[in-house]
Amino acid sequence: MTLRKARMSDIGGILALINGYARQGIMLPRNEFELSEGIRDFTVLCTEGRILGCAALHFYGPTMAEVRSLAVHPDSKGSGAGRLLMESIEREAREYDLDALFAFTYVPGFFTKLGYREVDRAELPLKAWKDCLRCPKFQACDEIAVLRLLKEGATLAAAGRALADDSLVQVPVFRPAAG
Repeated sequence: MTLRKARMSDIGGILALINGYARQGIMLPRNEFELSEGIRDFTVLCTEGRILGCAALHFYGPTMAEVRSLAVHPDSKGSGAGRLLMESIEREAREYDLDALFAFTYVPGFFTKLGYREVDRAELPLKAWKDCLRCPKFQACDEIAVLRLLKEGATLAAAGRALADDSLVQVPVFRPAAG
């Protein structure tokens, strides 16, 4: 197994993995444009050219990031693939000197084993909810927010302070040109 940063040529495999779970209603679907735009966020675990798992580190300011799109191929569940991906994401977060990582998940037990704790989603900056706006479960979300502080003495309040001045969700409005 090889753990590495994703390449543009991995987009098809990442999409198949993520959207397989999205069809089951347990992940947000992604499209080629979104993945192309955020490919640098992704780490993949692969073997013989096949994507076994993926995870993304998405920044929300200079001190905090979200773990997104953590997915492991069903055939690789229980193999340690998820743990390897998370260790890589955490290592990258520490290289960027982040204070905290958070995620929204249906599997809080997995994250708890890795040192995360459950938090009320209201404790997270509103900006972190931007993907929630397009989720079919927006009005009745059943995902659980989890958080891991990466530095001794770090707090969620301090990690989120950098976002305090710009924490409102901004939804762009598209208006076609008159024609």
